[in-house]
Amino acid sequence: MKILLEVKDSKAVFFIELLKSFSFVKAKPLTPYKAKILEDVAQAVEEMNLIKKGKLKGRNAEDLFDEL
Repeated sequence: MKILLEVKDSKAVFFIELLKSFSFVKAKPLTPYKAKILEDVAQAVEEMNLIKKGKLKGRNAEDLFDEL
């Protein structure tokens, strides 16, 4: 299982070392770019779920392409 955590910069080194001390945990920091990508994807998935539930209105793909 993979878990994404957000930790204050001032505590990050300590937290990574703590996680590495467990034999069953592999820990490595993400680059800011990869962290941003993961946040954006998670937000997109959440929005898609809301659209499927009818709690958020989706956009027509043609309208989206016309904007580009």
